[in-house]
Amino acid sequence: MSDDKTLRAPQDSSRIAMGEDYEVEYWTHKFGVTREELQAAVSAVGNSAAAVEAHLRK
Repeated sequence: MSDDKTLRAPQDSSRIAMGEDYEVEYWTHKFGVTREELQAAVSAVGNSAAAVEAHLRK
């Protein structure tokens, strides 16, 4: 089954896929950050949504 790019929420809500624009849009809105801030957090702690959220709350 192929990925449906029209989806608004991530397929795997425990991971952040920076290569998928719709996922980046979802996570930046959810966390209230820019794409650059989200990328920096993912680079710092990996693509786990929980780890990124904890990192951004510091």
